[in-house]
Amino acid sequence: MNITILQLLILSLASFRLTRLLVFDKITEFIREPFFNEIKEENEDGEIEVYYLPKEKGAKKFIGELLSCYWCTGIWASTGVVAISFLYPDFSFPIIIIFAVAGFASILESIVQHFIEK
Repeated sequence: MNITILQLLILSLASFRLTRLLVFDKITEFIREPFFNEIKEENEDGEIEVYYLPKEKGAKKFIGELLSCYWCTGIWASTGVVAISFLYPDFSFPIIIIFAVAGFASILESIVQHFIEK
């Protein structure tokens, strides 16, 4: 199996974006919701802070712990992206490119925001 540097970069960016989508983005909150308990606490400034803890037992605990770990979810997201790219290249190419472009755009946005804040 040969993979070019460009293919590796595209797969990496797509995996990065898919991982962030699953772990952090509001649009996928409904996927994470069944696997977490929401804990609300008032801080010393009187503001309500919300914490999400994985469920206590069973498969929901396992998936909750997986989704609360960016690195863990990244391994599975990367496995999926690479597998689908090799098994169904014609079908997956447009999807992977969209995720890769979105991943690159989010990195650029973070860089721009970093310089704007300074």
